[in-house]
Amino acid sequence: MIKFFNTLGGKIETFRPLQEGTVKLYTCGPTVYDFAHIGNYRAYMFEDLLKRFLLFMGYDVIHVMNITDVDDKTIKGANDQGVSLTEYTEKYVQSFFEDLETLRIKKAAHYPRATENIQEMADMVKGLLEKGYAYEREGNYYFNIAKFSNYGKLSNIDQRELKTGVRIDSDEYEKESVQDFALWKAPKEGEPFWETEIGPGRPGWHIECSVMSAKYLGDTFDIHCGGVDNIFPHHENEIAQSEAFSEKKFVNYWIHCQHLIRDGEKMSKSRGNIITTQELIKNHGADPMALRLLLLSTHYRKMLNFTFEALNQAKSSLERINNFINLLASKKLAEGESQGITDLVKNMMKNFIKGLNDDLNISVALTALFEMIRKANVLFSQSKILKKDAEKLVASINSVDEVLNIVDFPPNIRFKKLRGRIEEKSNVFAEISFEKKGEELPKEAMEKVNLREKARAEKNFKLADKIRDDLLAQGIVLEDTKDGIRWKIIKK
Repeated sequence: MIKFFNTLGGKIETFRPLQEGTVKLYTCGPTVYDFAHIGNYRAYMFEDLLKRFLLFMGYDVIHVMNITDVDDKTIKGANDQGVSLTEYTEKYVQSFFEDLETLRIKKAAHYPRATENIQEMADMVKGLLEKGYAYEREGNYYFNIAKFSNYGKLSNIDQRELKTGVRIDSDEYEKESVQDFALWKAPKEGEPFWETEIGPGRPGWHIECSVMSAKYLGDTFDIHCGGVDNIFPHHENEIAQSEAFSEKKFVNYWIHCQHLIRDGEKMSKSRGNIITTQELIKNHGADPMALRLLLLSTHYRKMLNFTFEALNQAKSSLERINNFINLLASKKLAEGESQGITDLVKNMMKNFIKGLNDDLNISVALTALFEMIRKANVLFSQSKILKKDAEKLVASINSVDEVLNIVDFPPNIRFKKLRGRIEEKSNVFAEISFEKKGEELPKEAMEKVNLREKARAEKNFKLADKIRDDLLAQGIVLEDTKDGIRWKIIKK
């Protein structure tokens, strides 16, 4: 039974999706005014862990992540550089997708851009105006928070703090500024604008997510994620305008992660301590999978302090896993199996799932994995690991790596079937075999692999994803590792 801490209500709750077997998930994506830094990826990594665990537990997940390509920051950046909004934001959009690949973050089903949904946003503003929740001033439209009786239920703002009739135009503001917020902004000199039924202008930041989430997930959906800094004003305003417009509950579970800090200080441009994924890799020689493990390894509701010492510790932990797998795969072992290893593997799987069931307690899950490795290493040193034992151990790591996605398996390991749903986890033992040589791909398949590599180099990720899916349909799984492309030939 999966449980999450729901910010709406402030307590741990049992997760029950609206539709059995399916989870509708919306996560706040990047505002593409600059290159995303590792503080941003702390949130994206937590969301990746959440999605992968839901998939691991047998759910289908419909994931939507927005791209905010028009707001105060993107407009200012484009104007400062004297370029169009599209030209300014596109390089940051492409960098974001490159980082997702580098960190093995599973892609969302949809990445709607704000600029592609302007008409729908104008329609929502018009609807709120007709329902009496919005009003117009000099071509600007504002949400009247006094009209929405539940305003403040997510961020626990006292209703007495509401400043009736006082308006704020900035997209981002402090909690003390509990004022009517902008839904639609009239054109200003030098700013992009769109002609709509409610007049020329552009959307405010908050209405973008309300429109794009409803477009793909419906008026009510299961989970909305983001950083704690999004709780107010962004998510509070999303709730107000969405529920006022649809007259339905917006989201059932709100899950927020804490900040990443660097050497004990908040990561910010003003402090000059921001660092990006590519800077870590290119300038500091960081292993992307060590960074992934570091970003995963602290519970999402705890502050994560990034240091290079912590990154090196994560690298050592990663090497411990990979070295263990390589040891089992490279040694010739006696035939047979033992009940002790079967019990060890089952206990690891049970505790791994138990930890993540408890509000994604990654510490418990990782402890279960490393404890199994520690005990198995002792048995190996005593020559008590047999061939089937080794296969069980590696197969169990392969199974939990569906969630972690940090392991690079040696090319002589072949997994015999697709990783299954949770009801099949007890049968992972028969999924693996060790071979002296990797299986060669058919010529046609190899040509597709090379074509995909070319598409990735040209940043044509849509084509690259299609080729990967085509090969998967043929029973070939591709894995992008730091050492290059690897494949597994599987059977459905």
